[in-house]
Amino acid sequence: MEGRLNQLVQSLKENSVDSVFITSKENVFYFTNLYAEAHERLIGAYFDQKGNQVLIVPALEKEDVKNAGWKGDTITYFDHEDPWEKLQSYIKDVGQPESLAIEKENLNVVRFEAISKLLHGTTIVDGQLMLNQLRLIKDQKEMGTLKEAAQFADFAIETALKHIQEGQTELGIIAEIEYALKKEGIRNMSFDTTVLAGKKSAAPHGTPDLTPIQKGDFVLMDLGVVHQGYCSDITRTVVLGEASQQQKEIYHTVLEAEQKAINTCEVGMRLGDIDQIPRKVIEDAGYGEYFPHRIGHGLGIDVHEFPSLASNNEDLLQEGMCFTIEPGIYVPEIGGVRIEDDVFITADGATTLTEFMKELIEL
Repeated sequence: MEGRLNQLVQSLKENSVDSVFITSKENVFYFTNLYAEAHERLIGAYFDQKGNQVLIVPALEKEDVKNAGWKGDTITYFDHEDPWEKLQSYIKDVGQPESLAIEKENLNVVRFEAISKLLHGTTIVDGQLMLNQLRLIKDQKEMGTLKEAAQFADFAIETALKHIQEGQTELGIIAEIEYALKKEGIRNMSFDTTVLAGKKSAAPHGTPDLTPIQKGDFVLMDLGVVHQGYCSDITRTVVLGEASQQQKEIYHTVLEAEQKAINTCEVGMRLGDIDQIPRKVIEDAGYGEYFPHRIGHGLGIDVHEFPSLASNNEDLLQEGMCFTIEPGIYVPEIGGVRIEDDVFITADGATTLTEFMKELIEL
């Protein structure tokens, strides 16, 4: 944690910003080791170039702060108290900064107005990019946690396959997945678990319901878990019964695209090229119009974080990045296939963290 805080202070200096106030659950966790859901209450962390570090939390989180091992200052408040007044008093004692970075994507208008009033005269800037960059490269400990999260995702797919049968519903399979994970100690999914059958699988972000699975259906499963604060994200697609020739063609095209994307990853390459290479595979097979999304997204404490693997990303691939590779083909009235894995970049290329088999499964 000390290393992360030193990097944060160095980044403040490089960006000519005196201080930063962090309120997102993910960034608070990254810089303080406190993983807590604030609900409507304020949880935030203030850091400045002078080395001042304070975590402000509701009094009911006091023991959680202690258990997290936080070494900096702590401000606690009861529900009848104004946390902003307490934070203002602290900042007055250590010295009001000339500039303050905030997370514009996370901070609501009410809290922005509170900070502006609290630090009247301080220039407020957006620190989102700075903070995202600090979390971009994962260390070996983070890689280990991400690998464990991926193993739980593999287990979830294995569980799902045991319950896919004619007449079973999408939500029924989701219930079986999440029940099994709870028994393994997983409290939260990294996003709402998706199971889509038949024609519904042609909607990349479709909504599961009580639709019963029928023979000949594609069954698309997209899920992930939160493990020790880090996320996983996997997609597998199977067929209930015997696959048709078109289903096999679609599936094997997506599989080839995914494998080429993973195999092409090399430190120093343009990130946008990781999207363009598998996209050409799908286009050459005649399904280009049915692949409407980027090839992947960054993965870590957030299930979607830097880097974005869209075709226009000019940034270069670096060792320590973690992201998904997830090509798909979605044909209306036929169904959709997506195959997704989590990869971690080493000096030798991409290491795949999710390992559940990818050969076409006909149940």
